[in-house]
Amino acid sequence: MSNWLVSIAGTPTGQQLALALALLAAVLHALFGALQKGKHDPWLSRAVIDLTYGVIAAPFALFVVPWPEPHMWAIFAGAFVIHAIYKLLQAMTYDRGAYTVVYPVVRGTGPLFTVIGAGFVFGETYAPLQWFGVCLLVAGILGLAVYNLRHLQAERDTLVSALCFAAATGAFVAVYTTYDAWGIRATADPFTFLAWFFLIDGFFIPALMARRLLALSRAKAVPLFKRGLLGAFVAYFSFGSIMMATRLDRVGEAAVLRETSTVFAALIGWLVLGEKVGLVRTGLMALIALGAVVMEWAG
Repeated sequence: MSNWLVSIAGTPTGQQLALALALLAAVLHALFGALQKGKHDPWLSRAVIDLTYGVIAAPFALFVVPWPEPHMWAIFAGAFVIHAIYKLLQAMTYDRGAYTVVYPVVRGTGPLFTVIGAGFVFGETYAPLQWFGVCLLVAGILGLAVYNLRHLQAERDTLVSALCFAAATGAFVAVYTTYDAWGIRATADPFTFLAWFFLIDGFFIPALMARRLLALSRAKAVPLFKRGLLGAFVAYFSFGSIMMATRLDRVGEAAVLRETSTVFAALIGWLVLGEKVGLVRTGLMALIALGAVVMEWAG
């Protein structure tokens, strides 16, 4: 499968598969965010998810996929640092704001920075209509932020800081998307990058939260680790899908299309988390998703 995936990169078949993978990543990433933000503490939720996917990835990294080339260790070290900062910012964001408030800002700012970064790193260029799609997306983000600042009453005292942390998290979404796209292209077998990434990435937040995890009672630990197991598999398919999409097609388009996740996030926040969304916020989230669709269609 690795050889086939590498062979279709940049071809029409690769573009179609990248489109499907980016959409799959959109749905799953919205679900992943809800799992972290749900009824448990977001720090502990992230810790058990990471620990679970790190443990599961270990035998695949050590015994199944080809061993990383020597130059990959420096790339993995950079990915570890970037994702550690991203996770800290993400957890601080979810600590301060409702899921349907902060998630669109996190995911919406990411593709704007990714498109710019992909131009510098990979030399990608975009048509005027594609930039119009990006502008629609940014307008939806800014409109959503302004609306929340003016009208939202829940968690009002932490709203401004939540939006600031959300924007910073979005910037690191762009950094890790661009960096990891470069990393997965730097190894002969893309599954080598994915397996070792999950192994290396899986132990930072658990180490940070070790004392709190050990202090959990059985009654609290069991449902938390069930959520962690589900989150681990969602993470595999969500992150794996978007990384494979960036290997097969242009990084900026894949990153932007993934941000249709804002629509799925609104549905999850409303149906699962019981958060009120409202017509205006729903419309602005749809505008973010529309921008992503225009960007992909114009390409």
